[in-house]
Amino acid sequence: MVDFAVFEQLDIRIGTIVQAELNGKARSPSFLMQIDFGSRVGIRKTSAQMTANYDPASVIGLQVTAIINLPPKQIGGSMSEVLVLGVRDKEAHAVLITPDRAVPNGTTMF
Repeated sequence: MVDFAVFEQLDIRIGTIVQAELNGKARSPSFLMQIDFGSRVGIRKTSAQMTANYDPASVIGLQVTAIINLPPKQIGGSMSEVLVLGVRDKEAHAVLITPDRAVPNGTTMF
């Protein structure tokens, strides 16, 4: 069990993917993405293993849920600044967690 105070420390926000391309330097197929979290946070970079269910063009403009206050991590030759959240489908491939309607970039969990 995780104490609720630990959960409250996570900064979980909605952002819009503004750029996505295949990450040729990663060991596993993945995307390099830039996500816009609004004027207060700005654009952050990340790498995500989601090539089984998505292609780069299909995710541009998609709003996603991400944790933005974890330490940066080197992944496949690039620095990942946020952790995009998803779940696994029945084949264990990534499915992104997205809002069911548009919200302003940078919107936080409540």
